[in-house]
Amino acid sequence: MTLFALGLNHQTAPLAIRERVAFATEALSNAVGELMRARPVKEAAIISTCNRTELYVSAGEAGLAADWLAEYHRLPAGELKPYLYTLPEEEAVRHAFRVASGLESMVLGEPQILGQMKEAVRAAETAGTLGTTLHKLFQKSFAVAKEVRTTTQLGAHSVSMAAATVKLAARIFPSIGEQNVLFIGAGEMIELCATHFAAHGPARLTVANRTLERATSLAHRFSGGAIELRSLPDHLHEYDIVISCTASSLPILGKGLAERALKARRHRPMFMVDLAVPRDIEPEVGELDDVFLYTVDDLSGIVSANLDARRSAVEQAEAIIETQVGQFMHWMAARESVPLIRALREQAEQARGHEVDRAMRLLARGDDPKQVLEALSQGLTNKLMHAPTQALNDAQGEERRALTDLVARLFHISR
Repeated sequence: MTLFALGLNHQTAPLAIRERVAFATEALSNAVGELMRARPVKEAAIISTCNRTELYVSAGEAGLAADWLAEYHRLPAGELKPYLYTLPEEEAVRHAFRVASGLESMVLGEPQILGQMKEAVRAAETAGTLGTTLHKLFQKSFAVAKEVRTTTQLGAHSVSMAAATVKLAARIFPSIGEQNVLFIGAGEMIELCATHFAAHGPARLTVANRTLERATSLAHRFSGGAIELRSLPDHLHEYDIVISCTASSLPILGKGLAERALKARRHRPMFMVDLAVPRDIEPEVGELDDVFLYTVDDLSGIVSANLDARRSAVEQAEAIIETQVGQFMHWMAARESVPLIRALREQAEQARGHEVDRAMRLLARGDDPKQVLEALSQGLTNKLMHAPTQALNDAQGEERRALTDLVARLFHISR
């Protein structure tokens, strides 16, 4: 298969499965390099977000790529297979354009996916797995996303996971301005959430991160405080709202820690949102009476507000994408003809060189230049026309009619 996409997303797999096949950002480069070494593929890139894990592969076999994905995450292939989709060539191109444009996101039109796709490209470039086809595919995807956002209303009426989190918190607490908010992590999603919550003026805003310097830098932007992640057990009880999104492969906040925090709070309720995949907060925390715990999947029912304007732009966005898909597939088809075109031109160049050498010898011998040029042109014409003429003479029946039409088209001959 020349090009395909293989993966799963929030529409095909539950969070419990998605988190088991997620790739940490810092592991993307090594992982895609391992895929290239383990399976016979020419190019590869991996996109991994909280809502999707997808492999984009050029010149490989989808079945082998699916086996590698399961092996890498130590999962039985049969357990993963029901959740996977494989998109060949044109479908893969269309899918990549739709993902970049936000049409495949849980929140229609959300812009974060574009940055995550660019991270996938950087990782593939670092690993040396990004060749001509995938480079062209992703650059075209970014261009399509830009066109969709600048010419449609798909990006209007800001609705994102971050905005949905604030809206959900507002349903739990009468006033966010009276609550203490803790953000665990210091990545892009936490930055977005902090921006949305800061706009409501919470009583206290704190960022917890493994690296205190990063936490302090982010918290300073919102006039907040910062703590090291290791001190979380000493401070968790101080916060009413906890938003977590780190790249940790293991839970950061367990049931025991939450129970101790609730006891110190005298069972005042805590609102928690886990935006990480794999999850930062153990699912058992949600079983506690005074905890309202939500994951990325739970937010899907919250994001309906402000989507009408975006939905009305989908048709226009899809029209743009279809046009660009056609252009990309034409480019791919043209690339398949490159070896034949190169061979054709080399053959013609050999014929030209042979005739020119012969003409130079005749001129050096003193032959009439006019006759030499005439012989040169005749010899070159005969060599170039020999193959198509012989093919026409040898062909019969329907093959001859088809070949006649093709030759007439190639040489612009009116009949």
